[in-house]
Parts: sequence; structure tokens; C-alpha cells
Amino acid sequence: MRGSLGLLYNRAKIGLLLLLFGISGCNTLKKVGEDELLLTKNSIFVDDEKVTDSEIKGLIGQKPNSSVLGYPLRLNLYNLAKENPDSSFNDWLHRKEKREQRLNNLLSEKQVNRLRESFLVKGSSEFLKRIGEPPAVIDTAKTNKSVERLEAYYNTKGYFNSAASYEIVEGKREKRAELHYKVNLSKPYIVDSLQKNIASPELDSIYKLSAKRSYVKQGEQFDLDKFTLERERLTTLFRNSGVYNFQESSINYDILRDTTLGADDQLLDVQLNIKKFRSSANGVDTTTNYKVARIKKINIYADYDIFGEADSLQVLEYDNYNIYYSKKLRYKPKALTDAVFFTKDSIYRDLDRLRTYRQITNLNTFKYPNIDFIPDSTQTELVSNIYLAAKPKYSLNMNFDITHSNIQQVGTAFSTSVITRNVFGGAETLNISARGSIGLLSDASLSNETFTSEIGGDVNITFPRIWFPFKTERIIPYYMLPQTRLLAGTNFQRNIGLDKQSLNSVLSYNWSPTTRHKNNLELLNVEFVRNVNPDNFYNVYRNTFSNLDDIADQFKGDAQYEQYFRTNDDGDQFLEIPDGANLFVRDVLDGNLSVASDELDEVNSIEERRKRLTENNLIFATNFSHTKNSKSDINDLDFYQYRIKVESAGGMLALIANVVPYNKNDSRQNLVFGVPFSQYVKTEFDYIRHWRVGESQVIAFRSFAGMAIPYGNSNSIPFVRSYFAGGSNDNRAWNAYELGPGKTMNVNDFNEANLKLAFNLEYRFPLVGDLKGALFADAGNIWNVFDNENNPDAIFSGIDSLADIALGNGFGLRYDFTYFVFRLDLGFKTFNPGKVGSDRWFDGYNFKNSTFNIGINYPF
Repeated sequence: MRGSLGLLYNRAKIGLLLLLFGISGCNTLKKVGEDELLLTKNSIFVDDEKVTDSEIKGLIGQKPNSSVLGYPLRLNLYNLAKENPDSSFNDWLHRKEKREQRLNNLLSEKQVNRLRESFLVKGSSEFLKRIGEPPAVIDTAKTNKSVERLEAYYNTKGYFNSAASYEIVEGKREKRAELHYKVNLSKPYIVDSLQKNIASPELDSIYKLSAKRSYVKQGEQFDLDKFTLERERLTTLFRNSGVYNFQESSINYDILRDTTLGADDQLLDVQLNIKKFRSSANGVDTTTNYKVARIKKINIYADYDIFGEADSLQVLEYDNYNIYYSKKLRYKPKALTDAVFFTKDSIYRDLDRLRTYRQITNLNTFKYPNIDFIPDSTQTELVSNIYLAAKPKYSLNMNFDITHSNIQQVGTAFSTSVITRNVFGGAETLNISARGSIGLLSDASLSNETFTSEIGGDVNITFPRIWFPFKTERIIPYYMLPQTRLLAGTNFQRNIGLDKQSLNSVLSYNWSPTTRHKNNLELLNVEFVRNVNPDNFYNVYRNTFSNLDDIADQFKGDAQYEQYFRTNDDGDQFLEIPDGANLFVRDVLDGNLSVASDELDEVNSIEERRKRLTENNLIFATNFSHTKNSKSDINDLDFYQYRIKVESAGGMLALIANVVPYNKNDSRQNLVFGVPFSQYVKTEFDYIRHWRVGESQVIAFRSFAGMAIPYGNSNSIPFVRSYFAGGSNDNRAWNAYELGPGKTMNVNDFNEANLKLAFNLEYRFPLVGDLKGALFADAGNIWNVFDNENNPDAIFSGIDSLADIALGNGFGLRYDFTYFVFRLDLGFKTFNPGKVGSDRWFDGYNFKNSTFNIGINYPF
């Protein structure tokens, strides 16, 4: 089997090399005609100054062929395709006498004809054309169109006398040329005066109150974009001031130039026109003045059925709302009315309508609602009908995943959840979920078994409001989409690490002040972590055990110390796990065994780590996080995002200790339920920035800084709340938990610390079709600070420690499946702080020592 896989692997490498040689040897000008020129670059000069603005460059219709690091990959793939594959096949078939006859005898004439139509002959050329890109030959028709676009663009900026042209600049290399576009702007036109002609008196009054906020100002240069913004501003203003039926098409501008002032005059007179409302009832156009309308009546149709009988509905009047329902009202009236942001006798506001849509959707109980506004004959009073169609009371979700990690060779995971909506009649959502997984260990020495398993479950209930003893509507109104979440869950891991069981409960609140800002407050996050199999510590942390066993070498072979060791089949002695290793450590620390001072420090460090990683953890934490994302939509490739998080654990329990005395352990730590509670403060800052640098090309940057400081009842951070470095979403040249802390190198199998810095830079570019490529550089490390670590190589001691930041570089492939992105990354250790001197740089910089990562979606 291994031989077959090796043969396939070698054939794949040979095939890839042949493809690369074919592409590299391809003539870029192969399909460029004798009288044609391949476009290599576009340049735009405005008044002799080069323009780099992406908006202006986007006006150019014809662009050079795309490239990957300067290499026209897609063009050369296209060049590999044969223009007439049928003719090429026939030429080959008849090149030698009797070849066709022999092939017909071997395959049959019918099969030969099929071969001619097959993928290998014809389909491969079609495939190469589809994923490739034809040569960008300079087309003067497209170039003239680009000139027209440039003139039109600068006309919108007030340069009505601008003139554009182009020049073909042939390059030094044959049949290649650049296009230089030149624009002469001349003098811009200025808005000299502003007048208004508003048909409706009510609109005129509303306009006067906000005229100073107009985007179009006297004395400023003419800019058509500002006129567009002003039309949008006025439409929003009127529709939020009671004019529910205002149409943006009612707004136009008259722009006049006084010709009596001479040809050199660049002044414009602008008049704003807002016409009457135009309707087309019964096919006849009518015009009426716009009027401010108020809400006269609000009807809410709960459990609306489009096919139901309206006459059979019952009605409940509640707080000036009419709630219609059939048979029995399944919702608390307040839960429905709190989601509606317009009230009786209030003026109509478009903002209230949008907020109502959002909050009803936030209830997660109804489908997207339908809201109608019906005017009376005077157009000043509105009846609002809100139709709510309920989602199913129950729904079942199931998921199945295949996973891979540095611990598991392969794993399978499944999860299922049952969702119950409107549990208590207030649009609450109850989610009961269960999950499980099983996986094959990468290293059987990590456990007594070869498989890992995990099982867990959660009970999660969400309230579409802030659930608190005091009213919070003034601080967090309903339009901020507030939610309260109560969660209780448990998780049990077996045959991995120390076998952990965790119990956790969360009381959290989240709300969104705007569409781009989100806040989350976990008022209470309680987690209890129990290590079920602490005796397996030295089996899991093999490097730690190896260091301890090396110290014990000096006592091996002596009969008086045989209680520490076991002998394997080869006659080699090792510390016995766990009793022998634990007894050896205790005797060294008690002074019963004499070792060198540095070895004593090492044994002490190992024992402190063992205690910390095998002790049970009880975490009572509160945290707050704020996130802002400037991304406007899914296609926005130029945006930023940041997240700030602050967490405190154990502070409240420490205050209670002044009133209620706790039991204490030998280390004088306060115990709750027999477990020392963790006490620390933790803060994090995560910043992401994306720049669009070309057609579907992006430079993505991320920086992360986090620090957790233990105090009071703790001298270290719980493992579950500490930081690690490496992995598919971090520094991809190292596996997860493999990097750091500081300049240490693989001191432990799962390295962690309480300070982390990380920086990532990635250039993303299209390759062929939905396949994309990436080049990346990852930098960062973890350190210990303000805790009980005494290894100077692992401690952050100031600016000098920044010299221990690791650097990894690499490349990757991404395939876009629309709903998710499948990612493969290959990382190389460019700078390894764990090594010494020149060995730090580019040591093991080859494919054999690279790190392969598989991921889903982009890392940032």
C-alpha cells in the first residue's frame, strides 16, 4: 500500500513539474497577431500629474492581463489551449502511415472518434480557455470609450471644459505597449447662487430647519456627487419627518450659467426644485402636495395566515395597539408591542419602520414581517398593519464534521440541537444541544488508548430584551436589538491529555448601538474544570518528562534508588509514571536527593507546572467586549475591524472573603467547594485591516495583543484562559502550542503563557476560477509575565524581549465554495527564537521541515 501511495505521489510531482515547465516555457505573445500590441500597463495623467486613485483607474475599460507576482499565469494557461484541437488530432493521426488503421483495430473506429471528442483532445483546450485569460490586445474602440468615461467623470466634478486623450507607448520588448491617458482639466465651475422652489409649504418648513446641513454650498466647486448626496439627505429627512410617501424623484436641480458675463465666466446658478407628489391611480396621473402624516391606528396581526379568515379573528386592545389573533393569543402583548417603534398619534418616521423590522427579526420567532401604511383621504392620518407569520415552534438541526489537528490524525464530530421558540410567551428561544466526537491520536504515547472521545451538551435560552432587576430601556433601548443569554453546559474529554470535565454557566447581554458597533457583557461566566486523570501528566507532556528523566540519569543503576525507576525490555531504565516520577520530585525538593542548583530549579519548575496543569480550576469571571466593523457589505474588500475585551475573575469572591471566611489549602489559597478560585485581570485588543489593491486582490493585516495578570488568590493563569502560539489561524510556521514561550524551544508539549503578541500580513490574489492564492508573513510569540515562572528565557523582561518574536513565511491556496472557503497553508520558519545565533535564521527552510495547515475560511 505504501509503495502504491509513493508511486502516485511521485507521479503527481512529475505531472506538476511538467505543467510548470509547460507554463514557464509558454510564449506570452503566442496568440498576439502581427499587427497587434499586448497591453502591459495603464497610466493616467491629470494636468501632467500621475493619478493612482482606484475610482479613476476603474474607469479604464481595458486592463492588462492579470498576473501573480508579475507572472501572467492565466494568460499562459490560455496560450496552452489549442485553437483547433480536432485538426491537431487529425494531423497526429495521419502523421505516420497506418497509424489510424492500427488505432481503429485496437480501439474500433467508433472509439477513435470518441477520443477525438474527449476531454484529452478537445475538452482540455476548452478547460484551459475557461480558466485562462485571452491576451489583452490594445483595442482602440475600448480605449476611446475609456477616454469618454474620463471626460464624463471630470464633468461631474465641475470641469466642463476638460479634454482627454490617449497615447500608445510601445515598450522595448516586441509587440508590447503601455497606454497613457492624459486629461487637461481647465478651470472648474463654481456654485455662485442657490435658490429653491418647493411646491409643498410643509416640506418648505422642514427644509428651512436643516438648510445649513446641505451638501451643496455656495462658493464651492460643482460636484455631482454632492447633489446626489443632498437628494438622499432630503429624502431621508422628509421621510423621517412625517412624509411617509415622499419620492426621491420629486427632487431635481436647475443649473444655469449666466452667458452675459462672458465666455471665461465659471459661475453657476443652482435652483433646487421639489415637486408635488405624483400618483397614478386608475391609470390617471394626479399631483398633490406632500403632507405630514401621523399614525392614527396600529394593528398587529399575530400568527398571520394569508389564507386565514379575517372575520374570525379576535382583537385585544393593549397600550394603544390592536392585537388580532385566532383562537388564543400565544404571545405576551408587551413582547409584541415592545418590538414596534411607532406609537399612536406620533408622526411617521422611516427610521421607526426600519427599527421595527430589525427588532421583530431579532425576536427569532417570526419570519420577516410585512408592514403596510394605509392613508386616509387627507393623506394626514395613517393606519399601520403589521403582519407577523410565526416560524415553526420546534426545529431540529444536525451537523457532522471531519476534523484534523496536531493532536488528532483524523476525527469525526457530530452535533444536534432542538430549538423551541416562544417558550414563555415572550418570544424567548430555548436551544438544547448535544455534541460528541471521536478521533485517532497522532501520538499514541499521549494516552493509554489510541482514540480520543468527547461528549457534551448545553441548555441555552435567549431573551430578546435585557433581563435585569432594573429597567434598562433608557440606557439600552430596544432598537439596539438587546438580548439576554442564559447558558448551562458540560463537556467531558476522555483519552486525551489529562481527561477533563468542565461545567460552565453564562449570563450575558449583547446589544448593537449601530449596525457597525456591537457590545457584549458577560456579567457572570462561571467555569469549573476538573482533571479526571492527573496521573497521566507525564504521559501527555513528554518533553517535560524527558527533562526530568535526564536529571534522574545520575541515580540510575543504583539499587538504593530503584524505587524511582522501571526497566523496559531492552534493559533501559526510566522514571516510573506516575509514582516513581512524583516520588523522585518530592525527594529532590525535600533535600533527600542532592542535585546541581540548576537541576534543582528545573525540578522545581516542573513540579509547579505539574501542579498547575493537574489542579482543578474554578473561574468566576466578568468580561466586556466591544467590536466595530466598517465593512458595508459582503463584497466590501476595503475595511477595518477591531475588538477590545476586558475580563476580571475572582474579584467578587475575594471581596466576600472579608465577610465569609473561606477554607484554605496548604498554599494559603481560599477555597470554594474545595477548589482554589482563580483571580486575574485580562485585556485584549484585536485589529484587522483589509486594503483592496487591485481586481480581487487584497492585502490583509491583523495585530493582536493580550495579557492576563494573576493576583490575590492566584499566582498563575488557568490553562483554559492562557495564550498559545502557532496553528492555522496564528503563526502558521509552527503547530498549535509549539511556539514559545519566549526563546524556549519545545520545553513542553503544550506551551502556554499569559502574554501574547501576534502580527499577520497576507497578500491574497486570484489564480484560476474560484481558486485563489496567498503569500503570508506571521510574526509573534508568547511570554510569561507577573506570574510564578522563573525561567528567564520564557519571561518578558522589556523591550529586549521583542527580539524573541518569531517570524514565519509561506504561501497557501484557497478554494471558494461560496458559503465557505477551504484553505491550505504551508509555513516556513524564517526566524526561530528557540535557536541560537545564525541558526535562528532560515534553519530547516525547506519543504521537509515546513508546517502544513488545513483551515476553513480566512484566518482573519
